[in-house]
Amino acid sequence: MAKGFNRGPAMGGQGGMMQQIQKLQKQMEEAQAKLAEETVSATAGGGAIKVTMTGDQKCKSVEISPEFLKDADAEMLQDMILSAVNMALDESRALQEKMMGPLAGGLPF
Repeated sequence: MAKGFNRGPAMGGQGGMMQQIQKLQKQMEEAQAKLAEETVSATAGGGAIKVTMTGDQKCKSVEISPEFLKDADAEMLQDMILSAVNMALDESRALQEKMMGPLAGGLPF
């Protein structure tokens, strides 16, 4: 073996890092599972349109007030749905950042 070459501590350091990475990976998987269950909602048109999404950005529902449909035209309806979907996506991303952001700080890189 070459002088000054010591495998012991280097291997121990890598093993500790691997354990830390595996722990972090498990925490991230748990957070992702929680995100899939959490929901956020956004409304447009004073509540006439409501979009609900999960924290992992799956659209769960789109609700349109029957009262709104009486006077709405197709273009207005499309604009409001688009607006509500985008707001719900923003809320979902914020929730994701809140839950996953602290985990990214634990990466040993």
